[in-house]
Amino acid sequence: MSISAIIVAGGVGDRFGRPGGKQLAPLAGRSVLFHTLSAFELADSIDEVVVVVHPDRVGEFAMELDGFDKITGVVAGGQTRQASVAAGLEVVAPGAEFIVVHDGARPMVTSDMIDSAVRTLIETEVDGVVVGHPSYDTIKRVEADGAVVATEDRSQLWVAQTPQVFRATPLRAAYTDAREDGFVGTDDSSLVERAGGRVVMVLGPRDNIKVTVPEDIVVAERVLEARARQL
Repeated sequence: MSISAIIVAGGVGDRFGRPGGKQLAPLAGRSVLFHTLSAFELADSIDEVVVVVHPDRVGEFAMELDGFDKITGVVAGGQTRQASVAAGLEVVAPGAEFIVVHDGARPMVTSDMIDSAVRTLIETEVDGVVVGHPSYDTIKRVEADGAVVATEDRSQLWVAQTPQVFRATPLRAAYTDAREDGFVGTDDSSLVERAGGRVVMVLGPRDNIKVTVPEDIVVAERVLEARARQL
């Protein structure tokens, strides 16, 4: 059984406001991306890791990735996250049976979280597993001018995170369909769902945040400190 991971680190980080983006921003003495990759290096289920980076920063990222034994490739990403994942799919092991996709800027992921999501997919008949948690906020659907259209039923809403784990064949097919149809989804699961695949959510911690703005670094550092105290 072969399991590959694609780490998406190709964003420019406009919202982060830091030259060079968020993936290489310092977090507890190392970079955001270092913490992310460390979890995949420790995950027993992962055989290889492919990192997708911004085309203009391949050399810069290559230095940061030194020392991780599971990394088999560093590839230039595309204009969108979806295009970057597609680039990663081109270079992962052709025989991979399962593929994990994860945001490079989501450093709170743990090896246990990764292994648990992979195990859930292997033990079920579904096409994909998405880590997330129920929405605890009230969600309103609004128009462009801010007018409220509807208040959604919170009991049926979950916040989708990564890692997202898929059987390789339906994931590749979903990406092919999306490219041919010009469809752009907001995550990998949305492509598989659109292609008729069955995806399930599994509960993950709310502190599995994605670093998007500088304030998120402060939150991430506090999470790491709290975890260290529990050891």
